Amino acid sequence: MTAASTAVPLLEARALSFHRQDEPVFAPLDFQLHAGELALVEGDNGSGKTTLLRMLAGLLHRGEGELLWRGEALQRDQCAGQILFLGHQLGLKADLSPRENLRIAAGLHGTREGLGMASVLADIGLRGYEDEPVRRLSAGQKKRAALARLVLLPATLWLLDEPYANLDRIGIALVNHLLEKHTDAGGAAMVTSHGTVSFHGGEPRRIRMHG
Repeated sequence: MTAASTAVPLLEARALSFHRQDEPVFAPLDFQLHAGELALVEGDNGSGKTTLLRMLAGLLHRGEGELLWRGEALQRDQCAGQILFLGHQLGLKADLSPRENLRIAAGLHGTREGLGMASVLADIGLRGYEDEPVRRLSAGQKKRAALARLVLLPATLWLLDEPYANLDRIGIALVNHLLEKHTDAGGAAMVTSHGTVSFHGGEPRRIRMHG
């Protein structure tokens, strides 16, 4: 038995489900996610992968079942800034630059100790584009600007819906590097992906969605 298996889970779902117009979107789920773990959410199109992540992020009302954060009932207000969602809509203001978008996010949730916006944007591959309006960036550059928010903010749990979309081979490797670094530092992540994903640092936990 590992230390992770005996510790209080960072996130735990018990018979968790979601209904839309009284119809279940996915069958009741039971899973645990510990600090330092990565979970791959698997399922066919329409099985509820995105719905699950949006519900965990507090963007959808929970259906039935329990959702626990560090052993206590998850209250969105109490863990604000600890859970960060990145979906198909990147949450960037198009008329602002990557630097300005990061400044707004940091003003709401703070930053990780020892990190600055300039260094994060450079490391993420946006050197020279820090002050360019987001609307002028390519799809891949926009995704990198959103990834910079993950790096800069002090969130513990990342909820990433198709984080590899619009990225080339180098960008995909970057996402894997960020995930490895985040979990090595004690963070956790849940990821959906339609493509074949090769994570570094071991086999991820798998959460299988059933409609």
